[in-house]
Amino acid sequence: MTTPDQIPQTDPVDARELAAGGALLLDVREPAEWSAGHIEGAVHTPLGELDPMTFDQDRMVVAVCRSGNRSGKAAAALADAGIDVRNLAGGMKAWSEAGLPFVDDDGEPGTVA
Repeated sequence: MTTPDQIPQTDPVDARELAAGGALLLDVREPAEWSAGHIEGAVHTPLGELDPMTFDQDRMVVAVCRSGNRSGKAAAALADAGIDVRNLAGGMKAWSEAGLPFVDDDGEPGTVA
């Protein structure tokens, strides 16, 4: 069983490049957090609803949450299902601090809730 600390970490700039290359950005935060601000093009599946068997094993996943804790748990579950996965170190807080764009549900600049 994979533990979160065994998952490769990626920083926001590399995560953005991985997504541009075809990786799936998976946001595992709660709905209110997602609504306040998320990375455009990311897929939202709250951690409690995550089913690793629904993911394509041929596509890398970059797991995202607010700080990197919940996404680490999600990434470990995905790794156990044979998926090539990375955890966004520092989560949306790090993404925001790096000055990278993200939006709210209305397409306006988002906030990290």
